[in-house]
Amino acid sequence: MKYQSTRNKAVCVSSAEAIKKGLSNEGGLFVPCQIPKLSAEDISSMTTMSYNERANKILSYFLTDYTSEEIADCVNRAYNKEKFETVEIAPLYKLNNSAYFLELWHGPTCAFKDMALQILPHLLTKAIKKTGEKREVVILVATSGDTGKAALEGFRDVDGTRIIVFYPESGVSDIQKRQMITQEGNNVDIAAVVGNFDDAQNGVKKIFTDTEYAEILARNNFILSSANSINWGRLVPQIIYYFSAYATMLKNEEIAPGEEINVVVPTGNFGNILAGFYAREMGLPIKKLICASNENNVLTDFINTGVYDKNREFKTTTSPSMDILISSNLERFLFHITGENEAKVNEWMASLKETGKYDVGEDVRAKIGEIFYGDCCDDVDTALAIKDASDGYGYVMDTHTAVAKRVYDKYVLKTGDKTKTVIVSTASPFKFNDSVLSAIYGDAILEGKNEFELLELLSEKTGMNIPAGLAGLKTKPVIFNTTCEKDEMYDVVSHMLNLG
Repeated sequence: MKYQSTRNKAVCVSSAEAIKKGLSNEGGLFVPCQIPKLSAEDISSMTTMSYNERANKILSYFLTDYTSEEIADCVNRAYNKEKFETVEIAPLYKLNNSAYFLELWHGPTCAFKDMALQILPHLLTKAIKKTGEKREVVILVATSGDTGKAALEGFRDVDGTRIIVFYPESGVSDIQKRQMITQEGNNVDIAAVVGNFDDAQNGVKKIFTDTEYAEILARNNFILSSANSINWGRLVPQIIYYFSAYATMLKNEEIAPGEEINVVVPTGNFGNILAGFYAREMGLPIKKLICASNENNVLTDFINTGVYDKNREFKTTTSPSMDILISSNLERFLFHITGENEAKVNEWMASLKETGKYDVGEDVRAKIGEIFYGDCCDDVDTALAIKDASDGYGYVMDTHTAVAKRVYDKYVLKTGDKTKTVIVSTASPFKFNDSVLSAIYGDAILEGKNEFELLELLSEKTGMNIPAGLAGLKTKPVIFNTTCEKDEMYDVVSHMLNLG
């Protein structure tokens, strides 16, 4: 399996090279030159498999330059009882006869990013050896909340790597921030950026595509790579859990072999739902991919109009990991949906950079509409969804999952489609305990309580155990307190790496 760049199809690299580099030199994203196809029998065979066995099977189609033993080693190091609180890794919770929650937050940082970022460091270290790389790999990350902690935890003390994370100063929850600034590890650094996530992400992208800075890094024996979902090694593990959810439904006789399902994904950067698209292209019977956005509804508007326009007010919401106006992974989808038209992708990405918008036209928009449905909800509806699930089913959702549930409910009302549906649950409710408690019990319950007292209160009220990754936060000392302007990110990286 070879990988090409979305902006230059002449670039052709192995999976190890794609994972090591993260981003192509001209700024394009790596995509597989062919998307493998699975038969109905291939999918049905997964019903008797564990999550790790399912992971081995899916990854073997994409990482053909890795041996089966190497893939299994990466998988087993990532998905085990020391890292995840359930042997199922990604359990499926049946809400009712039509809706199921795919819980992706039972890992060490209580968010779905663990599903990829626990395995990426192992894929990367093997990629470094395979490609003969002698330089130290610097993982450079922009985060809207969950990626940062998951990447820091995944890469901490991994030989041959350093990791630097930038997060928006006021754009993450208190617990997300606390998780990052207390991070231990000899190879980690964290800095807050004055601005929003897009400011942090744009700064990281600028550093990645700066050839002069790359030469400075090389002279100091460093090479950049990414743990954001622009890295194929971060995206490919996310394909696994869509197949796993379907196989579990087959195993539990919730569906028949070949029966179509819908999938709802709360997303801002388009990576998680893009993994669902790849699963669909591989043969997983997904009828509709439902893209759920919060008030930063740039993806909703794009799916419905074909116009991507980030020129709008950036809104800070109760689902901060989706507070994004530039959805990086959309570029991969556009490359595929246009028949690998790199000229069009370059044109649209240049327009986005220069004007903040682009229009894919009616033909492409119609193709998008065949696969995706897009809708959004505000914080009021998010809170209502949390309360409804708690009151009606005794199920407690975080704010991001609640966005997906509300959009799903709106979809069913609008279309009448009763197809069985998997709703991707992306974070533990404990990560956003203030919003969850307020939604269920009212604002008064928050008065006079700090974030750690709210953890205890949510546990007391719901009967759920506080996840281990959050329970110890209160006593962890703050290690990092760097804050910079967005135009100072170069200087921060240079200082952290002691560049000459």
